[in-house]
Amino acid sequence: MSSPGRRTAGLHQPRGRDQNEYRRCEKAPRGTVDTPSNLGSDATKDISAALTALLADVFSLYVKTKNVHWHISGSHFRDYHLLLDAQAAQIFAMTDEIAERGRKIGGTTNRSIGHTARVKHIEDNDAHFVAPEDMLAELKEDNYALTQRMRQTHNVCDDHGDVATASLIENWIDEAQSRSWFLFEATRRA
Repeated sequence: MSSPGRRTAGLHQPRGRDQNEYRRCEKAPRGTVDTPSNLGSDATKDISAALTALLADVFSLYVKTKNVHWHISGSHFRDYHLLLDAQAAQIFAMTDEIAERGRKIGGTTNRSIGHTARVKHIEDNDAHFVAPEDMLAELKEDNYALTQRMRQTHNVCDDHGDVATASLIENWIDEAQSRSWFLFEATRRA
């Protein structure tokens, strides 16, 4: 027997006026929350799922970019180090916008490193040593792949008429293309 205010399944059930809000959120379809949105439940479910996967890829690319930033060496170290730091900051800036957009439309988002690892597409590179040119080339390919996934997410948004999320994605695509271009130029043979 449970009473108001008693812990149930690790969650604190609120008392009084908040009890109705708790019940509405508890009954929301999995992957959604009771947030005002005029997109509809299918749109919320599909778009938030796409954003969850996108966020996992963006987090993974951020960590990978910082890894290269920390481990790159060679005659162009300073230039690469600064380039990768700027790119990592740009990538990290996307994370909060992606997560908050998913919540704003009534969805949920990534909850842990394990959750992120399960849904990401960006492959890890745990090699002890990777040549600088190979590191940069791998990041370039990862940014190209991220651009493709953003286009797929954009298509989901288009299917549901979510122009606000699509608009954000268009800017992120442009940023990813710029990162890919810089990485391409940094590894091009003269």
